[in-house]
Amino acid sequence: MAAGPLDAVRRALREFPAEARELSVPPAVPYLDQPPTPLCFYRDWVCPNRPCIIRNALQHWPALQKWSFPYLRATVGSTEVSVAVTPDGYADVVRGDRFVMPAERHLPLSCVLDVLEGQAQHPGVLYVQKQCSNLATELPQLLPDLEPHVPWASEALGKMPDAVNFWLGEAAAVTSLHKDHYENLYCVVSGEKHFLLHPPSDRPFIPYELYTPASYQLTEEGTFKMVDEEAMEKVPWIPLDPLAPDLVQYPSYSQAQALRCTVQAGELLYLPALWFHHVQQSHGCIAVNFWYDMEYDLKYSYFQLLDSLTKAAGLN
Repeated sequence: MAAGPLDAVRRALREFPAEARELSVPPAVPYLDQPPTPLCFYRDWVCPNRPCIIRNALQHWPALQKWSFPYLRATVGSTEVSVAVTPDGYADVVRGDRFVMPAERHLPLSCVLDVLEGQAQHPGVLYVQKQCSNLATELPQLLPDLEPHVPWASEALGKMPDAVNFWLGEAAAVTSLHKDHYENLYCVVSGEKHFLLHPPSDRPFIPYELYTPASYQLTEEGTFKMVDEEAMEKVPWIPLDPLAPDLVQYPSYSQAQALRCTVQAGELLYLPALWFHHVQQSHGCIAVNFWYDMEYDLKYSYFQLLDSLTKAAGLN
């Protein structure tokens, strides 16, 4: 592409996020005091791809009153669960020229609770975060304590969730900035989650690079080593930490405007598909989220076009 047209494309891409924000991105994540009807949820939130926090949506879940550490210890303490273990709390993160995934250990949930309560020690930072419907596959004893789906969301979206995931971890456990192809209904049962969000329209300001995939391995001495994954293609990932961005290396990120919100116990965050999110939590926070596969419609195609143009224009 000639310099003149390419400069015009770059200028349009740099102006697009502000234009989109002015038209459709709220300055802060709105609150609803009660669950919406399926029609209102679809019309006001899903279609415009806007997040919201919904209060009084989980009050009928027994889990909200029952899921204390003593209850979990008595009910599922001996049950083995998949636990992500990292040296610094960051799973699925860029370290140097590698995209590093956590070590995975299978531990009785009581061992995780012991660490969270300070009764035992374990190398690194623990996070129960396996995202393949781990609630049903690993902790089915807890299923009677909540609904198997979010009825008004299932009706609005015309489908049942693809996955229902259970989350429990230390305050040091952090989810790095990324996006998912799911409509995400994130329910905090106890404690609180801290989300930093960017709309999909901020893509021109958010850097991606390709990285060799690797995993942490926990040695018998309790130290961590990084081991490359064999026969895996390079992984596109965001190298930037939005809490301490390197604006010398990624100056465009200074033009992005994050939304920050805290989701407290009993609240539900609707996180629309393709929104970038970075997540922190209070120590011992317990949460469940429902992933509904997104519709691969024109919105998705437009985002793919934005992504392709950002790459082609060299804005990464």
